[in-house]
Amino acid sequence: MRLLLTGGSVFFGGGFHPLEIAVSEGRIVSVSPRLPRDGAAVVELNHGFVVPGFVDVHVHLREPGFSYKETIASGTAAAAAGGYTAVCAMPNLAPVPDSPEHLRAELEAIAKDARVHVYPYGAITRGEQGEALADLAALAPDVPGFSDDGRGVQPEDMMRRAMALAKKLDKPIAAHCEDERLLTKGWCVHDGAFARKHGLPGNDPASEWKQVERDIQLVRETGCRYHVCHVSTKESAALIRAAKGEGLPVTCETAPHYLCLCDEDLEDDGRFKMNPPIRSAGDRDALVEGLLDGTVDCIATDHAPHSAEEKARGLRGSLNGVVGLECAFPVLYTELVKTGKVPLETILNALCVNPRRIFGLPGGTIAEGQPADLTVLALDCEPHIVAPERFQSMGRATPFEGRTVNAAVYMTICGGKIVHELESVVVARDAAKGVIRGYDRQEGGEP
Repeated sequence: MRLLLTGGSVFFGGGFHPLEIAVSEGRIVSVSPRLPRDGAAVVELNHGFVVPGFVDVHVHLREPGFSYKETIASGTAAAAAGGYTAVCAMPNLAPVPDSPEHLRAELEAIAKDARVHVYPYGAITRGEQGEALADLAALAPDVPGFSDDGRGVQPEDMMRRAMALAKKLDKPIAAHCEDERLLTKGWCVHDGAFARKHGLPGNDPASEWKQVERDIQLVRETGCRYHVCHVSTKESAALIRAAKGEGLPVTCETAPHYLCLCDEDLEDDGRFKMNPPIRSAGDRDALVEGLLDGTVDCIATDHAPHSAEEKARGLRGSLNGVVGLECAFPVLYTELVKTGKVPLETILNALCVNPRRIFGLPGGTIAEGQPADLTVLALDCEPHIVAPERFQSMGRATPFEGRTVNAAVYMTICGGKIVHELESVVVARDAAKGVIRGYDRQEGGEP
């Protein structure tokens, strides 16, 4: 069915413009100030802001193997609700996708239940154990890159061999950087003021940046495209900035909780426990600076759902991992854009453009012939709170629970189909300021 999207401001040519978009057979067929209505289903966007669909290059969908935490169906419903039209799924599954045979179960679940595009990573090593390389060559046609996320590849020579082969295959390595020799047993928070005040074992920032340093040297040797996952420390950011300055093919991501929180915000609650941990205010500020100067390429959520029981044991006993797909953009807009710290265009580049460029994914621009993967945003909304009980995800643990936000995802279109829409949105234009307001009264958004 042909859709005609009208009444929105479209991100086109580097800015927002009052344009209409015609969509047919999964593609954008026209973008113009006024398009013919004949034979089209007209979709009113209520002054929303239309941008290319978001991409999250770091999510845990938990299927196969851990469907009591999340499924392809629930995880991609959460992605759609957060404005994401594509996600890259991490390989810590059962079985680990370290061969085409082991990848098949994941691909079948994706084909059956995914609401948005899902691109599964292949593992770097067999079973993510760091002892033997996975079948990278056989996996390469079906994956955007290789990762052992959840564990750093400890043997240097194993990572060297993986990078050399990934270079031949023209695929990136997406590295969870963690030198296990530098980890304090039982760590549960950043090794900083909060840990010392509460007598908690801390995670040394060197456990991250030392492995980033090692791997950048391996990039010099191999020429492999190398992507650093969930950067959390100022030292890692400095190393990556220097590597980019050398012209090395190094990119990275960070997450909303590292950009917007620090260890001064922690509570003894499992929703604040993740790996790497939320770090110091200095680390947070260095990552914001890195986002502004292009050191940080992508913002990824590291969406990692667990059961309620697994997250109910406080900082010491809860499993690592928080959810983030459904609140990422509202939090980023409220905490960074509304406060003047980061321009909206920078956030959009990190959510829409750079992830596709780094991992070779389609889309990223609103133009004729491009995939009809679009996100419609309500900006400067009436204040409402992040309420995990309304999440589509089976996971509920987010450090942003209860935070007041001023933006919402009004609609998500993937492959030309509406895959998410707020049911009862009130939107009104403030003529004096040109501000768009919108919130979901039915779902409790009214203040």
